[in-house]
Amino acid sequence: MTQHHDTTAENRADDAIVDIHTTAGDIRVRLYGDTPRHRDNFIRLASEGFYDGVLFHRVINDFMIQTGDPDSKNAPKGAMLGSGDPDYQLDAEFVYPRHFHKRGALAAARQGDQVNPEKKSSGSQFYIVTGKTYNDAQLDHLDRQRAMMQQKAIFDRLVAEQRDTIMAMRRARDQAGLQTLQEKLIERTEAEAATLAPDTLTPRQREAYRTEGGTPHLDGAYTVFGEVISGMDVVDRIQKAETDANDRPVDDIRITSMEIVEPQRR
Repeated sequence: MTQHHDTTAENRADDAIVDIHTTAGDIRVRLYGDTPRHRDNFIRLASEGFYDGVLFHRVINDFMIQTGDPDSKNAPKGAMLGSGDPDYQLDAEFVYPRHFHKRGALAAARQGDQVNPEKKSSGSQFYIVTGKTYNDAQLDHLDRQRAMMQQKAIFDRLVAEQRDTIMAMRRARDQAGLQTLQEKLIERTEAEAATLAPDTLTPRQREAYRTEGGTPHLDGAYTVFGEVISGMDVVDRIQKAETDANDRPVDDIRITSMEIVEPQRR
């Protein structure tokens, strides 16, 4: 198996190692000990054979490969997949920026923010990041976008706090009052944002995204709970598979079994 350079700050005694056997080859992953809910859930499902036979149902070149939908096991060609799970979600475990979406990162899929504002993870679906490399100008642009998102989140929260006042002004058609309130909220947003550490990529993230690649726009929004330590050549083979209009590989690629190599030590 091709070795994948491990760029985690340091390995922990309570990490776990799992071999994912697939019809395209074997992938070995490390599950992080500092995301214990996701680690333990993955180990339990793997031990029970939950993943045996599931497809890689969503594969996008230079982005990621996704699997873990139990409905995919016997899915006919063309079936819409991606909504199956074990009937529960996991609370998010963001250990960010320590764990981020570098190439080879293992992260939990989830429903969108509109129906899942707490960013809870799917009980079983996960993806492995392939991504692409970025230059400094692109990373600077991402930093500016993140700063704007940070300000927008503050502004949206302040607006929500003033909702009753805003609704009353709208009913009264008080345009001047609304304009004044908006200016005040913008001032408060800028003042609050100035007190926060800017939401920028760390030197470690920038180095990884420049040299190895990844998907930095997903950082801080999905739980990263592990990484590939060997078998990225297999991941790359899967990401380059021919896919249909729904990003499902035309020829099924599936997990045949999982093997717990190193359970977390108590």
